[in-house]
Amino acid sequence: MVDRLRSAAERLEAPTCPDCHIEMKWFRSELLADEPTPIIAHLFVCPHCKRAAQTETIFKADVPPVGKLATPRSTASAA
Repeated sequence: MVDRLRSAAERLEAPTCPDCHIEMKWFRSELLADEPTPIIAHLFVCPHCKRAAQTETIFKADVPPVGKLATPRSTASAA
């Protein structure tokens, strides 16, 4: 999950305050959902008027390719 948060932060663009027309500052990010599709919310605050805004990063669901599904490990018994 930490890797997802880092990758989301790297691509993050701060919104512009609709009142002051200046770039808002990042405040925090939080996980909204993990299953089935991870969603991270990013919260921003205007440094001038203190208005808050939120953007979301939605990741593609981790679906293994057909034929690459995990199989249980077989345990070899010593005879």
